[in-house]
Parts: sequence; C-alpha cells; structure tokens
Amino acid sequence: MKREEFPEGDAIVYCQGAFATTNGKTAHGLVRRSGRYRVLSVIDSTHAGNDAGTVLDGRPAGIPVEPDLEGAYRRAVAEGLRPTHMVVGLAPDGGRLSREARGDVFKAVELGLNVDCGLHDYLSDDPELAARAADKGVGLRDIRKPPPRSELHFFEGKIAEVESLKVALLGTDSAVGKRTTAWLLNDALVNAGRSCVMIGTGQTAWLQGARYSIVLDSLVNDFVAGEIEHAVWSAWTAERPDVIIVEGQGSLLNPAYPGGFEILAAARPDVIVLQHAPARLEYDGFPGHPMHPLERQIAALELISERPVVAITLNHENLDDAGINAALARIAAETSLPVFDVLRDGADSLASVIASGRASVTGGRGSDER
Repeated sequence: MKREEFPEGDAIVYCQGAFATTNGKTAHGLVRRSGRYRVLSVIDSTHAGNDAGTVLDGRPAGIPVEPDLEGAYRRAVAEGLRPTHMVVGLAPDGGRLSREARGDVFKAVELGLNVDCGLHDYLSDDPELAARAADKGVGLRDIRKPPPRSELHFFEGKIAEVESLKVALLGTDSAVGKRTTAWLLNDALVNAGRSCVMIGTGQTAWLQGARYSIVLDSLVNDFVAGEIEHAVWSAWTAERPDVIIVEGQGSLLNPAYPGGFEILAAARPDVIVLQHAPARLEYDGFPGHPMHPLERQIAALELISERPVVAITLNHENLDDAGINAALARIAAETSLPVFDVLRDGADSLASVIASGRASVTGGRGSDER
C-alpha cells in the first residue's frame, strides 16, 4: 500500500443537524482524532457557538461548531487560515446524501473546497456536481466508492503468515464506539512500548488517516474476506508490529449490519475485545428490535471464532458516573471478564490485558491454524 503524506489539508467537517446523534459518528471521529486533516470547525446549527469537544465528550477540543458553511469559511479566513476541504461528517442509516446536504456540497465547491464524502451516494457520479467541481478545479472524493475489481483481493490464506497478535475490536451494536476504542487501545499500546497498527474497516477510519484500510460495506461480497486478509497481511509485511487491531463493523447479531463474520473468518483474530452500550435496549436505529443479551453475544463470537473474548469495553451513553461504575461492576460479575470505560478512564489497563496475553497466545499458534 502506498504511504500517504499527512496532513493533506485544513478541513471543515459538515454535520448539519446530527452532531449530537449517532448519525454524526464520522464527525465525532474527526473531532477526536484526525491524521489526514487539520480540523478547523464542525458545521451544525443546533450546537453553534460551542466547542465540538465539549458537545461530544465534555472536554474542549479547540474546534468551534459553526452554524453554516459560509460562516465557518469566513471565520477561518479571518483567522488567517485557508480551508482546503469540506468533509461530509454525516453517517445516517443507509448512508444516503440528503437534498440539503447536496446543496451545501455545491456551496463548498463554489468556495473552492475539495469535498470528501463517505456516503453511498457518490458525488463524482452526480453530473452537475462533477461538472462544477471540474470548472472550479476542485476534487470530489468518494471514500465508499470501491476500487476496480481488478485491484481487489480474494482470500488466499496468507493470514497464516501474520505473527502479530491480532485483536478484533468488535461490538454488540452498530455506532457503539468500536473505532474510538480501537484507536485508544492502539495509542495505549504504543505508549507502553508495543508497536501497533490499527486496520480501518470503514470510511471514518480512512478519513482519520488509518494507513491500512478498507471500506467493508461497499465491497462486492466475494472480495470482502480477501480485502480484510490483505490489509492485515500488508500491515504485517510492511511494519512487523507486535499487535494488529482490526476495527469491527456493525455487530454479529444486528438485524441490518451483521458485521463481524468476515472479520472473524478472514483476519482470524487471536483475541476479541467487545464494545457494549449497557443502557441501550434496542439496536441503534431499529426500534422494536431488542438487543441480544451480552452473554449470548459473547457466546456467539466465541463459538464462531474459537477464540476468547478477553475484555468488555463500555459505551457510556445515557449513564452518569454512578451508572458507569455500577455497569462496570455488574458486567464484570456477570461475565468474569475485565471491563473498562476507556473513553472516561483511558485505555492503559485494557492495553495491559492485551500485552500480558501476547506470549501465551502467540506461542502455540503454529499448531492451531484454522
């Protein structure tokens, strides 16, 4: 994989009306972490005037929330900055671009901004948008547009060559914080002296700058396993890291996004970390579809993978500190597993669990190929 140079430019992140919802998770990722861009601001009129980090996590990030694109652009220029990109930070169910958002993409092009979008509606296939972007000399980059089939990989079995400890960061639901936890675990392992690579499997991780990435949900099914395998194998051959973390997608039992099967089959993780939102009673975006019990989700993952779930990590949505502490204690008692809230407390303890298991997990791999 060609190594990209970061940052590419200065970005305004578009998240109109959705920043405080799970439909803004791409914008959330870019506020929390961005290697590909320097993030200048977030657009959402419902939270204008606030700091994006304060809205998201209760901690300032130095990224203002602006009411509209024109205002965000003018403010940046007045401060001596020169925006180069507008990144669509929306991630609605179904991944479609609304009429309002399309209008704001046109405005971005008129301002001379490149537009990066991770939705299923491809900007570059819109004749009017594409023509205007060409006139203005700016790019329209569709992150979810798959590579030509001639460039895709079929599963070969070369995953058996990978000697890194492979950690699958899976979840009990979609939009539950798998990617954020994966990055925090990556950073904690690196800070502890372990070399680590995070494999991105969705558009947001690519936008954040994950150097080994695929966008799993836009690939032709025959090539999904091969692309996962190739990304993990590429990271191994290029960097020989101690640990490779694979970002999960959806959840094994989600009614609309049953992600996880291909990751378990193709990446063949040695251990699984499972992200869970204990206050969530129904699958995100699907009222009437109750969440499967945590114990059943663990059992399903371990049955399919023949590998252990070694820790539970919490998404603390709709919980105060007392509720978080109670959930940590209850889930630990119910599962006999270590349980962490890495967004609140950091990932050092989780990293210790992963690092301590490396020798025992990797030592016997040669006789346990699946």
